[in-house]
Amino acid sequence: MSAVLVRLVTMVAVFAAVFLIAQVLLRLIWQYQADRAAVNERLRMLRAGHDRDRVAHTLLKNAPPQLSADATWLERAHVAFVRTLMAAAIRIDARQILLRMGLAFAAVVFLALFLVSLSGRTVTMGVLQLVLAFAAALAFGLPLLLINRKAQKRRRRMEELFPVALDIFSRSLHAGHPIASAIALVAEEMDDPVGSEFGLVSDEVSYGAELNDALAAMADRWDLEDIRMFVVSVSVQSETGGNLAEIIENLTRVIRERAALFLKVRALSSEGRMTGWMLTVLPVFTFVSMFLMNPAFYLEVAQDRIFTIGFPCLFGLYAIGILAIRRITDIKV
Repeated sequence: MSAVLVRLVTMVAVFAAVFLIAQVLLRLIWQYQADRAAVNERLRMLRAGHDRDRVAHTLLKNAPPQLSADATWLERAHVAFVRTLMAAAIRIDARQILLRMGLAFAAVVFLALFLVSLSGRTVTMGVLQLVLAFAAALAFGLPLLLINRKAQKRRRRMEELFPVALDIFSRSLHAGHPIASAIALVAEEMDDPVGSEFGLVSDEVSYGAELNDALAAMADRWDLEDIRMFVVSVSVQSETGGNLAEIIENLTRVIRERAALFLKVRALSSEGRMTGWMLTVLPVFTFVSMFLMNPAFYLEVAQDRIFTIGFPCLFGLYAIGILAIRRITDIKV
C-alpha cells in the first residue's frame, strides 16, 4: 500500500513540475513575442548595438530625392519608384534593384532564345517580340507588382496607426512634455512604420536639424495627406503660437472622420477595385504561366506575320485598360 502511495505522489509531483515548467516557458515565449511585436525596426537595430548614424542610413536607404519644378516625366517616375521601395521597406538601393532586373531580363531573353533555337523553330520577329514580352513580364512585371503590393500594405498600415500616434503625441503635450520629447515617446511606443519614422525625426532633431524640416522630410517620404496636415499644424503653431495639444486633438478627429468616410468609399468601390486588380494581374500571370507550361501555344502563332502587328497593339490596349481602370477606381477623399 505504501509503495502505491509513493508511486502516486511521485507521478503527481512529476506532473506538477512539468506543468509549471511548461507554463514558465510559454510565458517567456509569449512575453518575448509581445516585446518583439511592440518594438519597431529602429529600436531593434539600436538594441542590437548599431549606432544611430547606421540606423538612419539603413532606414533612409531609398528616401526619395527632391524634385525640381521642371522635372521630366522620367525623373518623376524614378522618384515614384524610389518612394515605392521606401514604403515597401526594401533596404536595397533602387539602382541595384533596377540592375538586377535588367540582368534577369537579359538572362531570360538569352535562355529563351537558346531554348527556341534548340527546338528547331525559326527566330522570327514575332518570336523575338514574344520572348522580349515574356522576359519583361517575368523580370520587371511580377517583381514590380509584388513591390507595389507590399508598399500599399505598409502605406495603409501607416494611415491606420498615424491617428494613434497623434493621440500619444497630444497626451504627452498635455502632460507637459516638449514637442521633441513627445516625438521620442511616439518613436518608443509605436510599431512600424510610424515608430521608425518618428524615431528618424527625433534623431534628426537631436543632431541639430530644425523640427519643421525633419517633419517635412517625413511627409515627403510618404506623400500622405494626414502627415502633411500634421506637419502644417506643427509649423503654423511654431510661428503663431497656440495650444498645440488642442490643435492635434482636432486634427486627429478630422483624420479619423476622413478615414471613416474613406473606408465607406472603399467598401462601395470594392468590386471595381478587385476587378481592376484582377484585370491588371491576371493577364501577366496567365501569359507567364502558359508560356512556361506550353511555349508552343505561343510560338506557333508567332511565326505568322500578322503577329508582329497584333502583339504590340495588344500590349497598347492592355496599358490603356490599366490606366482607365486606375482612373475609375482612384477615388479621392
